[in-house]
Amino acid sequence: MNGLTHIDEKGNAVMVDVTEKKESLRFAKASGKISLKPEVIAAVSEGSLPKGDVLAAARIAGIMAAKKTSELIPLCHPLFLSKVSVDFKILSEENEIECFCSVKLVGKTGAEMEALTGVSVALLTIYDMCKAMDKSMEIGEIHLDEKSGGKSGTYIRKNLI
Repeated sequence: MNGLTHIDEKGNAVMVDVTEKKESLRFAKASGKISLKPEVIAAVSEGSLPKGDVLAAARIAGIMAAKKTSELIPLCHPLFLSKVSVDFKILSEENEIECFCSVKLVGKTGAEMEALTGVSVALLTIYDMCKAMDKSMEIGEIHLDEKSGGKSGTYIRKNLI
């Protein structure tokens, strides 16, 4: 009717039926950023925040979030993820930390939401661990960078610069 896969002909929200889809290797990578004050970037880099290793905690949180995406996003299918990685790049000159989450599996549906959820929760964890030093932090630029597998094939985000 309208091309939306999560809406039926009556306008009701539905979970997509993937029963007949073939399994394929699926990959998704997402990224996002958090901006922080220079002294917070320095404290994260030095590992001197009272709450501990910020990036280690954020990495674990992002991995856990990717694994639990179907419990957070109502119409997502539970997926058996074979690989989740969360990595960070400290951009000192920009006063930002960039987060990347990559997800891999063999399955009937893609892992874009898992990668996006992993990035989002990792960045929220950085905020939580640093909020005593900087309540003005800003999270943004969360987007899908790449995905492959499935019927729709490969997608690579074009650089907007």
